[in-house]
Amino acid sequence: MPFAVTAKNAMLDSLTLDRIRLHSGDPGAAGTSNQLGAGLSAATFAAASASSRALSVAVAVTGLAASQSVTHFSVWTNASAIFRGSGTISTGDVTANAAGEFSLATGTTLTLSDS
Repeated sequence: MPFAVTAKNAMLDSLTLDRIRLHSGDPGAAGTSNQLGAGLSAATFAAASASSRALSVAVAVTGLAASQSVTHFSVWTNASAIFRGSGTISTGDVTANAAGEFSLATGTTLTLSDS
């Protein structure tokens, strides 16, 4: 039996999510595969809703290769660099610009699913 949406929201809200990292493929179980850029970038997430937490402010990342493909992101807690989960970038821009800059859009979500 899957968790209720309210339980998933409570679980997500109990996590401090304040950093993201971009990836060129699946980040893997530890969040360290296919890393892009110079490291973790500060991020602000809204409260959980519908089993998801969404970025409340876009995150600008620099230091990527020009036209670098960006397919995934990982979410971290900064204080101790604890990996919290990952997601796929499925809408919007998926390529760094010519200067190696990429913006992860407001509304990008980390979702708890039943699978």
